Amino acid sequence: MPERVLMIALSPTMETGTLARWHKKEGETVASGDVLCEVETDKATMDYESTAEGTLLKIVLPEGGQAKVGDTIAVVGKPGEDISSFLAGAQSAVTPAAAARTPPLPGSAQPASGAHRLPAAAAAGGRQRSSPLARRIARERGIELRLVRGTGPGGRVIVRDVEEGAAGPAGFPARQAAEKAAYPSYTPAEGDEVVPVSRMRRIIAQRLAESLYSAPHYYLTVAIGMDALLDARARLNAPREKKVSLNAFLLAFAGRALARHPQVNSTWNGDTMIRHPKADIGLAVSLPDGLVTPVVRDCGRKAIPAIDAELSDLVQRARDGKLLPEEYAGATFTISSLGSAGIDEFTAIINPPGSAILAVGAIRKEPVVDERDAVVVRQRMRATLSCDHRAVDGAIGAAFLRELADMLENPLFALA
Repeated sequence: MPERVLMIALSPTMETGTLARWHKKEGETVASGDVLCEVETDKATMDYESTAEGTLLKIVLPEGGQAKVGDTIAVVGKPGEDISSFLAGAQSAVTPAAAARTPPLPGSAQPASGAHRLPAAAAAGGRQRSSPLARRIARERGIELRLVRGTGPGGRVIVRDVEEGAAGPAGFPARQAAEKAAYPSYTPAEGDEVVPVSRMRRIIAQRLAESLYSAPHYYLTVAIGMDALLDARARLNAPREKKVSLNAFLLAFAGRALARHPQVNSTWNGDTMIRHPKADIGLAVSLPDGLVTPVVRDCGRKAIPAIDAELSDLVQRARDGKLLPEEYAGATFTISSLGSAGIDEFTAIINPPGSAILAVGAIRKEPVVDERDAVVVRQRMRATLSCDHRAVDGAIGAAFLRELADMLENPLFALA
């Protein structure tokens, strides 16, 4: 019997994939584990390894085409098998994704979305298939799964369906009302350029909006003296051909501060809190059409040069679009720096599953009154900690930020 080859989620945030290149041609033999094609996700281009065995009877999704997770992209079977009826369903499955590639202009008439129709299983009185995590999130948010259209394999409801409000206008009334107020319908005027939103930009908007709407943010800012750290970095780099970056120091000291304040290194999980034993710290990296956050694992236990070497490799591969999903997912804490762009101070939106993010500004020479009441010139940097108040109370966030500031001002404190 023929077997459908489905578009699968090759990254944690992937909703649709673009077929970059087919490695197999129609009529060629396919074995389990063969690289069937390359798929461009929201973050990188990934190899798609086949789990099916047989002959590639039909390529449903051509190179450059786009399909949602769960859509059919090819059919594998025995040579000579009749797949005409099989293809009818496969083609119809890909059609919605193709239509989604060309969004209507804001303010124009839009066709009714299938995302708000009653699922077939529910309409027939059957049980709606869903993942355990999707059921838990739906239960916490008061969403009836029978009203959610599943986009997973076989119509299964997955987390994305619940988070995106696939239950329709009743699913997330507060969030949808806020989004509608913030982004009212607008008809482009003459001379306006209408730019399609890329998958990466759309995913970033969705995740950050979800974070800001669901997590009660508060912000703590401190000015940190950087003279001692800059001096220590200069001495460390003196004999080195490749200089250790300032970001490596920030990740290392943040990891040590998180070990002393484990409440900050946590994840809000509804009726439970998850405390992470390791400081897996992400660094926000700007890309031409968005950003990605490569993660250095267990920063609290690694030497600064080791962190720098790992970070350099991750950042380069992030800019080349070659990061693996596990290399940019699961940061328990995040650092975002705009100092190189000349920004003195800013706030950042928390990157789930973390409960805090540190926004780092530029290092500037400033007049400061020292302990002898004398005005001296010091190099200072402003850092703002955004915290999820559900997981991190104000006093805890303040203690963590003060500890981190003490380490940066007196690097020997990090060794104590």
